[in-house]
Amino acid sequence: MDAHDAADRLPAGTERREGRHGMAQAGRGPIHLNLFIHARGHHEAAWRHPDASPLPLTDIRYYAEMARRAEAGLFDSIFLADQLALPADVAHAPRMWLEPVTVLAALAGATSRIGLIATCSTTYTEPYNLARQYASLDHISGGRVGWNIVTSWLATAAANYGGAGQLSHAERYERAEEYMQVVRGLWDSWADDAVVDDRAGGLYARVDRIRPVRHRGPHYQVAGALNLPRSPQGRPVFVQAGSSETGKRFAARHAEAVFTAQMEKATAQAFYAELKALAAAEGRDPSQVLVLPGLSPVIGATEAEAERLSRELNDLSDPEVGRSRLSGRFGGHDFSYLPLDRPLSPEDFPDPGTVEAARSRTEVIIGLVRREKPTLRQLLGYLAGARGHYVTTGTPERIADLIEEWVRDGAADGFNLMPPVLPSMLDVFVAEVVPLLQQRGLFRTGYEAETLRGHYGLARPPGF
Repeated sequence: MDAHDAADRLPAGTERREGRHGMAQAGRGPIHLNLFIHARGHHEAAWRHPDASPLPLTDIRYYAEMARRAEAGLFDSIFLADQLALPADVAHAPRMWLEPVTVLAALAGATSRIGLIATCSTTYTEPYNLARQYASLDHISGGRVGWNIVTSWLATAAANYGGAGQLSHAERYERAEEYMQVVRGLWDSWADDAVVDDRAGGLYARVDRIRPVRHRGPHYQVAGALNLPRSPQGRPVFVQAGSSETGKRFAARHAEAVFTAQMEKATAQAFYAELKALAAAEGRDPSQVLVLPGLSPVIGATEAEAERLSRELNDLSDPEVGRSRLSGRFGGHDFSYLPLDRPLSPEDFPDPGTVEAARSRTEVIIGLVRREKPTLRQLLGYLAGARGHYVTTGTPERIADLIEEWVRDGAADGFNLMPPVLPSMLDVFVAEVVPLLQQRGLFRTGYEAETLRGHYGLARPPGF
């Protein structure tokens, strides 16, 4: 499908908006930008690069510094992922991190406007605990919190939480559906006017405006109500990152922002159109489901400089670390027999339908192999950049053009920025790319809202 055809076939429920350049832009608002804070950058060798932060990854000052830099760049939000087990490649890859809900509580005090999103698993947490934590964070931050909903798939995580074995893909999403029913009920268990706080009259809260959830299902039994009042946003913003068929349907029912991995614009356009259509079929307004593909740009003053920086990072990578990560992505499949410099084919990989891990990412990788037939060394080099997200190099103008084109052509509502090295490549993006987007009328020049819902243009869910 031609890019301009895609712009003419906007999903039901979206509007066309003319930018300052007269371009047709999908959606209703400006481009959205989220900063994904990951280790010392998203390239697997970032921790070794001289421009990477010298602070330990257990130092809260590091995360506060990244969040404040993103806030200075007027980003909508920052995001922290999570992993519930020690990675096998810890000797050569610092991928452990502080527990993200705890970090968000600290960042709420270190920032004032930027949204704060963290991952928490529906597989290995109790819904009542999660509902309390995120409602508390929303109160602490003044309404700036989002929850990245994941159905954890690592076998090593299963071994840390009861050791009963890894749940199947279908079982994880079945539990997640019931989980969502419970936490929604808990966040809505207090009406907005339940707290009276009448000191003179001696009435703190109206019990007739508080209701228990009384949930009894196959996986959870929760009486409720939540033991704290409704939060500023009503509930946190729901973020989701699954792109499997089951994951897309889950997102269409629940997600308000979707982080997705797309390796080319055409597949991003197809994903965008499908997800918006699925949301409309669920009776939802598609404009209330933002699609934010991952983008990991190496930016240089010239194309040659950007290419040089990219080679510099790749030269610091260890192919065997990449091979181990590829094995983990495919549920432990053994790739040790594959030579590094023979072109790959889809037959070198297990069927994604048999992988009980992050199935959508395996499909993205096999799609790349089918299209480009890279060698294993080339594939590992690409995945070293951002684990299957869109990796590119170029000048600030080229990166701004790419962002503009993807949004204009119905491939994205914005981007989940994944700088290869932190903080240096975030600083370049804020100093060089953001002003170009602002000059084109595509990005805010100041915060207009106080909450994450406000930044994202999302409605506050009504209470009872």
